[in-house]
Amino acid sequence: MMKLFSLLTVGFTSIMAPAVADTTVSLAFELDDTDSVASVIYDCGDGDAFTVQYVNAGANALALMEVDDEDRVFVNVVAASGARYVSGALVWWSKGDMATLENELSEGSTRTCQTQ
Repeated sequence: MMKLFSLLTVGFTSIMAPAVADTTVSLAFELDDTDSVASVIYDCGDGDAFTVQYVNAGANALALMEVDDEDRVFVNVVAASGARYVSGALVWWSKGDMATLENELSEGSTRTCQTQ
């Protein structure tokens, strides 16, 4: 049985191009029995829990989360161990019940997180 999963809707506003202001972009995947979507709650020790939604659909492996009040899409990249996802300069690396979030452009920014 195929299910359609709507992954992301992003609204854009633009000062330079008013004709495309409020444009919406959506991605959708048809999921079958081998694909999965899972939500995991993490705490990085600061008392603010947050949810990461993992999407595994065919060749697409993504982690969706909010970072600094901004919705981010992280794409899975090659890792020696665990699952490593990248969104710009941000790296989300999970293994078992532990994960880290790091801004590769900011020294000392690594946050260690654990599932709840």
